[in-house]
Amino acid sequence: MNARATFTRMEDSTREDWAVILPEALQMARTLPDRVLAHLQLLDGDFGGFPIDRLSHCRQSATLALRDGRDEEYVVCALLHDIGDTLGSYNHPDIAAAILKPFVSEANLWMVQHHGIFQGHNFFHHIGLDRDMREQFRGHPHFERTAEFIERYDNPAFDPAAEMLPLSEFEPLLRRVMAAPKQSVYMAAMAGEGKDGC
Repeated sequence: MNARATFTRMEDSTREDWAVILPEALQMARTLPDRVLAHLQLLDGDFGGFPIDRLSHCRQSATLALRDGRDEEYVVCALLHDIGDTLGSYNHPDIAAAILKPFVSEANLWMVQHHGIFQGHNFFHHIGLDRDMREQFRGHPHFERTAEFIERYDNPAFDPAAEMLPLSEFEPLLRRVMAAPKQSVYMAAMAGEGKDGC
């Protein structure tokens, strides 16, 4: 059995407790890509009434972005943009954005977080919503980037006959992007793991 911290209230934790916890946290962080890939698999066979299942839609979006010469970070954003469908029935873009936030640029994060409203331009009027809801963001520095993401990679990615690279093609990109966090309150602690007894 692995060692465990001994506190019952966080405020009572000690440096020794965190010497136990930090290595575990680091190991958990290293296996994040495995958990993300496993969660993507939950979208396999989940059609939700769409022409293709949700995993195929994600793969097709990422395939279009890859074939268009987008960088790895962007392709990973395309792959994961709808990963939140299973847990975020009312806010799926926020789930994807939360997963991607430590690893992607502010521009890509904004794009993923707002893609649902921008995609709404193509269908909101069919379900009683304002298709121009995205206009509230007109003038934002990432408006055009997000509109382009929808137009080129999200909107056309519902075609059963279109190319969809297998998930295994994207796994190396995902692992590289998630191996190098760009922002997190925990980065310094995780980077310092193993030093000074932590």
